[in-house]
Amino acid sequence: MVESFINHLEFEKRTSRHTIIAYRKDLEQFEEFSRLSFEQEDIAKTDHSTIRAWVIDLVEQGLNPSSVNRKIATLRSFYKFLMRSGEITQDPTYKIRSLKTPKRLPEFVQEDTIGKILEEMHYPADFDGQRDRMVMEFLYLTGVRLSELIELRWRDIDLHQDAVKVFGKRKKERIIPISKSLKLNIISYRKVFHESFSITDENDYFIVTNDKEQAYPMKIYRIVRQYLDLFAQTTKRSPHLLRHTFATHLLNKGADLNAVKDLLGHANLAATQVYTHNSMEKLKAVFEQAHPKA
Repeated sequence: MVESFINHLEFEKRTSRHTIIAYRKDLEQFEEFSRLSFEQEDIAKTDHSTIRAWVIDLVEQGLNPSSVNRKIATLRSFYKFLMRSGEITQDPTYKIRSLKTPKRLPEFVQEDTIGKILEEMHYPADFDGQRDRMVMEFLYLTGVRLSELIELRWRDIDLHQDAVKVFGKRKKERIIPISKSLKLNIISYRKVFHESFSITDENDYFIVTNDKEQAYPMKIYRIVRQYLDLFAQTTKRSPHLLRHTFATHLLNKGADLNAVKDLLGHANLAATQVYTHNSMEKLKAVFEQAHPKA
């Protein structure tokens, strides 16, 4: 049943590759726990007590609440699938509660720091340098996800309309406008791209390795860390940090929340509203500094 569930995610729900890998890993871990601890070979026939025991075991291993909650969410999705398929008549996750997690504001990079990374940093003129610069600029100036950047092809970039088409979670398409500065840098990057590879076409991936292979996640992580390490005073050094920064800076400048939601490709406002907390902190600071009765 696990394979049927994975196929359902991949071909029907069009779930991202990384999410599918995580779901499969979670289910394999639960299968192993059920077999070793309760001698249960078929997790489709498990019950509430087995799941609860697994959650307790994960906590005792020191796994953080967010990670435990993600694994619980995997089981919920799996058993809901079995319910809809008629394989089971009762959902064993019904009484399972998610763990409480401390609320953390998304980290972001300050505007002056981003300015140094994009404008003052010297990027080599060769393909490596210009590709790295494009990675940093594109992540910050469009707010795309890591997976969306990796899947982007040249045909998805419309320099006549100053827009880029990306495919987000579940292959949902959205259009993101690009700035004049990003457009000019894309044109420069395309020139280096064509000079570096003798055969190019619109189906080529936008960000590639030196062998013209599609960039892989760790490659993007290394590029982002390399340049953030030079300037940013944050604990995180990930591509997603630039997405957080994109959203926070827009809201700090007064952007409409619904517009930011659409740019980020969020399904609902709840996912976007977390960034308003950072904006509110800035508003409070301005108020306390400027208001005569603050």
